[in-house]
Amino acid sequence: MTDKTKLDHLRARYADIPGGVIYDPTFKRVADLQFKDGDRRVWPFANAATFLDAPYRPDAWDLADFGGLDIALIGVPMDLGVTNRAGARLGPRAVRAIERIGPYEHVLGMVPMAEVKAADIGDVPFRSRFSLESCHEDLEAAYKKLVAAGVVPISIGGDHSITSSILKAVGEKRPVGMLHIDAHCDTSGVYEGSKFHHGGPFRKAVLDGVLDPERVIQIGIRGGAEFLWEFSYESGMTVIHAEEVTGLGVPAIIEKAKAVLGDGPVYVSFDVDSLDPAFAPGTGTPEIGGLTTREVLEIFRGMNGAIDVIGGDVVEVAPQYDGTSNTAHAAAQMLFEIFCLSVTSLKTRRGG
Repeated sequence: MTDKTKLDHLRARYADIPGGVIYDPTFKRVADLQFKDGDRRVWPFANAATFLDAPYRPDAWDLADFGGLDIALIGVPMDLGVTNRAGARLGPRAVRAIERIGPYEHVLGMVPMAEVKAADIGDVPFRSRFSLESCHEDLEAAYKKLVAAGVVPISIGGDHSITSSILKAVGEKRPVGMLHIDAHCDTSGVYEGSKFHHGGPFRKAVLDGVLDPERVIQIGIRGGAEFLWEFSYESGMTVIHAEEVTGLGVPAIIEKAKAVLGDGPVYVSFDVDSLDPAFAPGTGTPEIGGLTTREVLEIFRGMNGAIDVIGGDVVEVAPQYDGTSNTAHAAAQMLFEIFCLSVTSLKTRRGG
């Protein structure tokens, strides 16, 4: 540095202080959450793993008000509804194991965990690991209890069939809209006698009267199963194929999503197979030609504060197909972004 006066100033301010001393008030707020005793930072690899390093509160299920939580992070280790490769039952465990997500969302300037009372409340208490039908009964009952307590549910699956029963709870009093990022529309019909499978949760939700198709936007759609999804078009959903993203541009997609979703309640559902397998190979139904992690992050960040998010999920992480853990890492980051969307919406509803 040729400016000796500036160098002297930097030395006087920074040369002999611990790494945890930060002057900028925004950055200092984050640092105060992370550093103890000067330069002793919380170890990301220590202690039991939880979603986003949130407090672990499995006891909340037994409390009528879930311990006063604003937001509950919930594992749904169930993949009995898959059509191809099984393994998403291990998704919650893999996403919990990812360290160093947050606490600061640098683009949004948020420290979401400091804004609300949130916890990882463990996994949905299923009665049977063998019965797809009873698992969905348990899901619906569990989420209706959460909604009745005024808790915003953010879930980690598990296969995408889980979302139909979650929507039965969050859309019970009023059909919700949906920001849906996926490789597949998931609006096909009953197969082999089962109405619960990961290829058809959103047809079921519309027919159950809990999802408003005209307030649904599906982004990243592609692949050879297109012929199964006429219900998306017939019902009035807005479908943006992965091949259209480059031409339209992400800013235009964000504006389209805002117009479709409007100011009513919105559920956010992110399927990790929306990402190209280069970014997320660990999933049951990978499709070449998908979105990039940067594109999805831009969409989520662009929607922050523009929609009223009342719940969300991240699904279809099957870690055994990914020796790098990149898929779970991407899923954990998207979970963090959905958490930010939920925190902003919650504060807006409260007038904060």
